[in-house]
Amino acid sequence: MEPSKIRQKIGRFRILVIGRANAGKTTILQRVCNTRENPEIYNGAGKKIDSTVLTASRERGEHDIEYEMVFQSNPGFVFHDSRGFEAGGEAEFIKVKEFIAGHSKETRLQNRLHAIWYCIPMDEASRSFTHAEIKFFSQCDTGSDSQCSVPVIVLFTKFDALYDVEFRQLRDKGTPRKDAKELAPEHAENSFAKGPQLKFLKGVRWPPKCHVCLPDMDKDDADCGPLIERTAGTLDDKVVEQLFISTQKINIELCMKYAVERTVQRFVDFADTTASRGSWEHDSENG
Repeated sequence: MEPSKIRQKIGRFRILVIGRANAGKTTILQRVCNTRENPEIYNGAGKKIDSTVLTASRERGEHDIEYEMVFQSNPGFVFHDSRGFEAGGEAEFIKVKEFIAGHSKETRLQNRLHAIWYCIPMDEASRSFTHAEIKFFSQCDTGSDSQCSVPVIVLFTKFDALYDVEFRQLRDKGTPRKDAKELAPEHAENSFAKGPQLKFLKGVRWPPKCHVCLPDMDKDDADCGPLIERTAGTLDDKVVEQLFISTQKINIELCMKYAVERTVQRFVDFADTTASRGSWEHDSENG
């Protein structure tokens, strides 16, 4: 099915964003949608919610996970925020589980939850896993039922904080400042690959489909390409994959790659059909 027809039929790609306060969630969503503007908020019935009402609700500690966040720069994405989940309370955890269970079983694709982005910040004060994170990956099954599984992608946000750590260590060893600055990102990635975060995620009962490290998301030239590509790679349903790729607008290479693959597949299908037809006609003539 053509991407334009898929968008017309399904509408929007829906993502649940989970993570602590100050994990950089809003910044990442702005980068994905290529905007600096804040999202508009809608309730489950599609009615826009006034910002003053939202502010008052947040001050009272209230939040509805069913609220839809939409950026006008790319309304093809619908985001849901699990605000309050990071506190680790049982009530909040149950709400998240019920939301995932309910939206993963939606019969209409436009209402179905398509992916979960779990944001874990890597700045110095936040590198150990919280109770809420341990609980989620130990108790929240999002993928055992192949008919309604939702891929979880872990986003290690503020990853550039590890660059600073490695930079200081290199400087302490006598590495010149310029060299230390150039070497720090590679050293950070190597240290992280052997660190406790990935070991933890590999050992939990319900591990994520994949992870992606996101540095410097607060900069204008921030690269969300890896997040888009890794998310696309977790989508088993080809229609949902096409919807995601055609909705995102920042990774043009991925769109081109998919277009080439789709064209090649058409030629393969045409060749197979032609070969089968020729074989059938040959058998008919001999019969």
